[in-house]
Amino acid sequence: MKRQTSKRWVISILIILLLIAAIHLLSAITLDRQIEYVEIEYASPKISNQLDGYRIAFVTDVHNASSSRLEKIVERINSHSPNLLLLGGDFALSDKLKRDLSILSAIQAPDGIYGVEGNHDDCDMLKEAMEAEGMVLLENEGVSIVSGLYLGGLMDLWNREPNVESALAGADENDCVILLAHNPDTSMYYNTSQADLMLSGHTHGGQVNLFGLWAPALVHPRLGVTGFGQRFRSGWAQGHYGTDIYVSNGIGAHYLDLRVFARPQVVYLTLRSQPSQEQLEGI
Repeated sequence: MKRQTSKRWVISILIILLLIAAIHLLSAITLDRQIEYVEIEYASPKISNQLDGYRIAFVTDVHNASSSRLEKIVERINSHSPNLLLLGGDFALSDKLKRDLSILSAIQAPDGIYGVEGNHDDCDMLKEAMEAEGMVLLENEGVSIVSGLYLGGLMDLWNREPNVESALAGADENDCVILLAHNPDTSMYYNTSQADLMLSGHTHGGQVNLFGLWAPALVHPRLGVTGFGQRFRSGWAQGHYGTDIYVSNGIGAHYLDLRVFARPQVVYLTLRSQPSQEQLEGI
């Protein structure tokens, strides 16, 4: 009798494990192959009424994304009429880099296209390719985009030496300051308190997640993704100095193009002079 009971438990556990595996496999081959267009808002008293409603598109971690995927992204972003396009690093290399940037250059952003390097980028190659398409690579540099809005961009945390002070040196104390840094861990090692908002990628939403809640690849710093566990897996977070950070899942993958409960993302950021009712209610 005890043996039969034990056998039933084993069978039940196996069935549950198979169901979990099936759910994750189904997600990987269906939903996780579709781009998610995430709408977020950022409100601050430093955002003037003139800047209220300002739209920023954020694309990061292009990696091995196909031309057809990028072309669809360009078409979709253009339909949302962004004021500014930001690129968060980790592009393809060699000829594919030029091709991808050429495709992305078709995004109609009247206030320009700016980007930073990622840990997989050759910064010299990236700078040359971006300049050829009329884009600007920010290397510990900043620029006043429009009155009241300042953008800084950092060198990659793993490749070179980020310098936040240099990147934000030109910002006025009344500016809304956005900091672009590929790796969100940067906010834990460098004083980013002068920035109101930081945009990052790098972690790919954990790449493979258990029910979208926990990513094994982010567990230990020796795995080489992040030194801070699940903190910067995806979405809203805060750095060591209190800087608000939004971490995008990105759109591609460097090695195996597999995502599980970590849909590829394009982010639409809207600036607001005051919080929406949903934000005030904590929704």
